[in-house]
Amino acid sequence: MTAKTGDIVIKKYANRRLYNTGTSTYVTLEDLAEMVKRNENFTVQDAKTGEDITHSVLTQIIFELENKDGQNMLPIPFLRQLIAYYGDQMQVVLPTFLEQSMSAFAKEQERMREQLTAAFGKTPIDMMNVSAPIKLVEEQVRRNTEMLQHAMRMFTPFPLNKTTPSEPDESTGPDKPAKDTGLDELKEQIAAMQRKLDSLGR
Repeated sequence: MTAKTGDIVIKKYANRRLYNTGTSTYVTLEDLAEMVKRNENFTVQDAKTGEDITHSVLTQIIFELENKDGQNMLPIPFLRQLIAYYGDQMQVVLPTFLEQSMSAFAKEQERMREQLTAAFGKTPIDMMNVSAPIKLVEEQVRRNTEMLQHAMRMFTPFPLNKTTPSEPDESTGPDKPAKDTGLDELKEQIAAMQRKLDSLGR
């Protein structure tokens, strides 16, 4: 399997060593984490089969980071909820929801960094006045939390009980095809979530 155009190819060997074909050097999971932070796109391939194993390697990086002291970012309730969604109907839409939520969160964080830079200033006296930036961080965290909670409520509970197979639409006749209400509602939920995130992210 070939990598996406512009992506650096990382080959993983049977001995678990990772080889960066772009720099012709062996790298570690920590090196790959730094590449992600620098927005360097890469694809990880099995050196023997050529299979794309990027997903599993990125998951492994998160596992390693979460096990470092003081770096836990994923709360236990979130992990429990995430595990519970595997095999559930929500698994279909959850990846899109998480991706769009993180994109909106990233936009808010960039705005916060700009405000923090302006608030801190450049002189030692300005650097000592940290009360305003701290309040700014607290407010930003509150806004981001509310944004994610609002978006999550749009999907919970999932409204599939309006029309069921055992209760056909009476308006459906010989000349009227049956409506795929489940698919229509799913599309509407995704569209509604996008509109909500766009309005909250402004």
